[in-house]
Amino acid sequence: MAKTAIAPASAETPEWKAAPQRLISFLKDTRSEMRKVVWPGREQVRSNTLIVLICVFFFAAFFFAVDKVIGTAIETLLQKLIAH
Repeated sequence: MAKTAIAPASAETPEWKAAPQRLISFLKDTRSEMRKVVWPGREQVRSNTLIVLICVFFFAAFFFAVDKVIGTAIETLLQKLIAH
């Protein structure tokens, strides 16, 4: 039996050859979109950072308190169940 070479599918070739053009188009579009970005000023970044830090500490304290209350309630319940 003679071996025959399998030719690559013709549908794959155009996509492979078009890859560099698609990359160039993607980079141009990305550059165009980046020109539309409005970057925040120093004061806005500072105030937003402060707001985020305050929220983080608030929620940390809140979840700590909730954890302590629920933990104490469960411990009390388990001690009463074990004692009886």
